[in-house]
Amino acid sequence: MERAVLVGAPLKSVDPREVQEHMDELVRLTDTAGGKVVGSLVQRLDAPNPHSFIGSGKVKELREMVEEKEADLVIFDEDLKPDQAKNLERALDVRIMDRSELILDIFASRARTREAKLQVELAQLEYLLPRLQRMWTHLSRIRGGIGLRGPGETQLETDRRLIGQRIADLKRKLRDVAEARATRRKRRQGEFRVSLVGYTNAGKSSILRALSGSDIFVEDRLFATLDSATRQIEVGQGYQVLLTDTVGFIRKLPHHLVASFRSTLEEAREADLLLHVIDLAHPEWEEQMRVVEGVLEELDLDGAPQLLTFNKVDRLPHAEEEALRDRIRTFDQRPAVFVSAVEEGGLQPLLDALLARARARFPRVNVELPAAEGEWLATLHREGEVIEVTPNGQRISVRARVPHDLLGRLRQVGEIELTEL
Repeated sequence: MERAVLVGAPLKSVDPREVQEHMDELVRLTDTAGGKVVGSLVQRLDAPNPHSFIGSGKVKELREMVEEKEADLVIFDEDLKPDQAKNLERALDVRIMDRSELILDIFASRARTREAKLQVELAQLEYLLPRLQRMWTHLSRIRGGIGLRGPGETQLETDRRLIGQRIADLKRKLRDVAEARATRRKRRQGEFRVSLVGYTNAGKSSILRALSGSDIFVEDRLFATLDSATRQIEVGQGYQVLLTDTVGFIRKLPHHLVASFRSTLEEAREADLLLHVIDLAHPEWEEQMRVVEGVLEELDLDGAPQLLTFNKVDRLPHAEEEALRDRIRTFDQRPAVFVSAVEEGGLQPLLDALLARARARFPRVNVELPAAEGEWLATLHREGEVIEVTPNGQRISVRARVPHDLLGRLRQVGEIELTEL
């Protein structure tokens, strides 16, 4: 297990409480990556030092801490420029990582499907490309000249070219995967599609596991699950929804990582409803909620229908839960449910809300058909929700909720009379 010293270097304008939250989260990210935090250091800045991000005095203090704690690694909560990282490595004589690189490492260890592995590799290579020079400082560079053109390329230039080719290859493969995913989505167009979105560790996978009964991996760590999963969920009265889990969001999520995961997040883009899962037991749930809304806005998903799903209410005292419910209803008029993925019946409010949404998609109609048309009556029972059947001599009157595609088929039958209610 690598021993890590963490460094925070926020601007002085940042709220001190927010600084502590970011450092606490960096501890959890380091733990998720398999590291052991042995020390931390924070310096509030007017502006980052262009040479080493933090001031020269803090660099000296950091070196002393690294030696005292016998650390192998220093992790910055801020994104470092390639030159800053190179200068810090030279001054501290240990490996330097920033928050983006740490998150990419976690994603690489968690990816399971082919698509996720391609996406992570693409993000890692795009992050690596401008930083290659730091990795090859031990190699002599041969300048192209007479007798050296072509074979006289430096190792650095060769690697840049190879990485550029690999990036182009990965983008092509991801386009193929995205096209296959789009084809699968077309086959699901008639179904009610719901996507779980939210801050990492808010409980999205726990909700999907509890509703579907599937053996979905759940762990109390950041980014415990990376690959999206879709399950068919029974919500009652014969209605079903397709529920998809998506990668969790986090503060300062690397932009190139968001870009490379756009095809996975297309599931959320195509959904009829987003379940924004919020860990109500987390002391900073409001800040996490704002982070998710910011990422959704970046992905042009802020206008999609949402149901706020406040999770983990089982961890709150009853009085505190009721006070939070009243407060949330006061400041946010959006539809919301309060659930627990571990208590018996704790997800019933969510199921009720999904059932109401699923039913609302089916228009209510009155269908008059000949009594001999038993096949159409069976179709109404199978594909719609029959509310009432009334025999009327040689004809039958059926009040039902029916999907739009069935409504279109019924309209094409001459002996059937349709009235929308």
